[in-house]
Amino acid sequence: MWPRLSIVAGLVAGIATAVLVLGGILAFAPDPVPSATPAPQPSLATASAGPTPGTSGGASTSPGPSAAASDDPGGLFMVGQPAPALVAPQVGGGEIDLANLRGQPVWVNFMGTYCPPCVDEFPLMEGFANRYAEAGLVVLAIDVKEEEGVVAAFAERLGTTFPLGLDGDGSIADRWGAGAALPVHFWIDADGIIRDGALGGIGPDIMAAGLQTIMPDVTVTPS
Repeated sequence: MWPRLSIVAGLVAGIATAVLVLGGILAFAPDPVPSATPAPQPSLATASAGPTPGTSGGASTSPGPSAAASDDPGGLFMVGQPAPALVAPQVGGGEIDLANLRGQPVWVNFMGTYCPPCVDEFPLMEGFANRYAEAGLVVLAIDVKEEEGVVAAFAERLGTTFPLGLDGDGSIADRWGAGAALPVHFWIDADGIIRDGALGGIGPDIMAAGLQTIMPDVTVTPS
């Protein structure tokens, strides 16, 4: 009996000693190093708001619309800009000077007698010239690089009564950007500003729409 009690007492004493030793170790051990917490990353929205390397203030390096495009909304036809100078000998004598027509709506057509669209358009232009003469409309055709006799015969054959000018060396057409292909139309208001333009081969609907831009107080119809 007594030997068994001695064994049990020895086990209890051993366990107690082990507990005390473990407690001492824990009491004097250094605090564990906290694990590193990753720093929060900026959101896409925040990152996009900041400057991009190589730029200032986050501005994009991609080019915007060119100044030329924004300053010249009319492109080929120079819409919104003052009409270039136009002084040309007139078929039959005299001179055409666009500057002398300031105060009137003017339709300028660059053409050649050899182009089929010009032949088709001239009778339509004659009709508009007659119908809106009382509204002050002036229709001008400028022939590019042809002899006066050829142009005069063309006008007579088609029954044309509005003035025709001669651009013998093509310099006027070049100044207006109309030398590449004919016919080309420009509609100019009473203040000398180009309000519309069109490449040739057009019908009465487009002609009427162009005229309406320079005669806003008149109801312009195709026929």
